[in-house]
Amino acid sequence: MKWYKKRPLAADGVLMAVGTGLMALGIQWFYDPAGLVTGGFTGIAIIVKLVSAAPDQAGIPLWLTNLVLNIPVFLMAYRIKGKAFVVRTGFSTMLLSVWLYWIPAIDMTQKDPMLASIFGGVISGVGIGCVLLAKSTTGGTDLAAVLMQSRLRHYSVVQIMQVIDGLIVLAGLYAFGLRSGLYAVIAIFTVSKVSDALMEGLNYSKAAFIVTDQYVQTANALMERLSRGVTGFYAKGMYSGNEKCILYCVVSKKEIVGLKEIVAEIDREAFVIVSDAREVLGEGFIEDGRI
Repeated sequence: MKWYKKRPLAADGVLMAVGTGLMALGIQWFYDPAGLVTGGFTGIAIIVKLVSAAPDQAGIPLWLTNLVLNIPVFLMAYRIKGKAFVVRTGFSTMLLSVWLYWIPAIDMTQKDPMLASIFGGVISGVGIGCVLLAKSTTGGTDLAAVLMQSRLRHYSVVQIMQVIDGLIVLAGLYAFGLRSGLYAVIAIFTVSKVSDALMEGLNYSKAAFIVTDQYVQTANALMERLSRGVTGFYAKGMYSGNEKCILYCVVSKKEIVGLKEIVAEIDREAFVIVSDAREVLGEGFIEDGRI
């Protein structure tokens, strides 16, 4: 497959470094100053910092709590999953702790929780997306959920992680109040949307299913005028009982208007279904690809 190309290990290392750096920025510049607990070990670290703070002391640093919490989890992961499983995650976790140590805590939003939840969510979402693209995680509740799922096999990793993070958010409600907890939900939603968009690709295409009696003429016109491949699936209409050929064609966002015009020009009675194709690999689209 021409589009498949293995990314060098050094490139993954850069992605992990950039991603964890952005995650640390989101925590130090937005979440921590605004008191937003968004789950994970970093959420616990924010709570610990608040509880341990004194009038003349800032409390236990975030990087230290994050590192201490991850050590026993990684020891368990090494014992249960083996060395290969924890190498990448261990590297990302150490990078995040280093970034949390080096990046100073700055209140970039002047304690505005809405700005903190939105901008912190965007920056953290991009960071998490970079780490996931490097086939890694930053340990914490993600890794803890994987280990717990090996014992609780009737639950998925995502379900276990949601329970753990939910408990951390509830602790944040107790420590910082309901208002900060509600803003934390906005931050979590923003993080998930941004990281998903980065993983799936922002330059998505359009996929069209076309049901028409003029399928030969329509397919030829699409291939000649749009230079796009067309696939035909033979099917049977359950209402009419007639044999049909359903055309399937993937085009860019700019070309979807042209596709509909071509179909309408040939058969105004055609039935067309258009949906998003979040990532398209192959000739005419992404040819260098990703893993």
